[in-house]
Amino acid sequence: MKMKGGCLCSAVRYEASDPVVTAICHCTHCQKISGSAYSVNVLFPDANVRIEGTTQHFVDTGDSGAHLNRHFCPKCGSSLYSKADSMPGLTIVKAGSLDDTSVVKPTVQIYCARAQNWVTLPAGTTNHQQGMA
Repeated sequence: MKMKGGCLCSAVRYEASDPVVTAICHCTHCQKISGSAYSVNVLFPDANVRIEGTTQHFVDTGDSGAHLNRHFCPKCGSSLYSKADSMPGLTIVKAGSLDDTSVVKPTVQIYCARAQNWVTLPAGTTNHQQGMA
């Protein structure tokens, strides 16, 4: 299945296929980058992702000390995808940037210990109190 998406202003567009996993992340960095209680992320093999347009990125550091390059549109600021040193070969796409989010079905949640106290964790997911590493 091919998924398409992009930023708010359409300066950056992408296509991706064959997702590996869809995960909800409750870490404080994802809360800040999403401006919400958590981030929903669809992970794809790098070979299955094609990006058109130019992004900027911010180098973040995770709990492990590994770097996470967070890519966003330089024109509208939309968060689009990340590349984690701890997960080589994968592109982590922000589900909110997909054109059709109805296909998104999270199966894993990480950093549940940092979830906002008013968030109810969805049933049917594998939940980790911290990251999966």
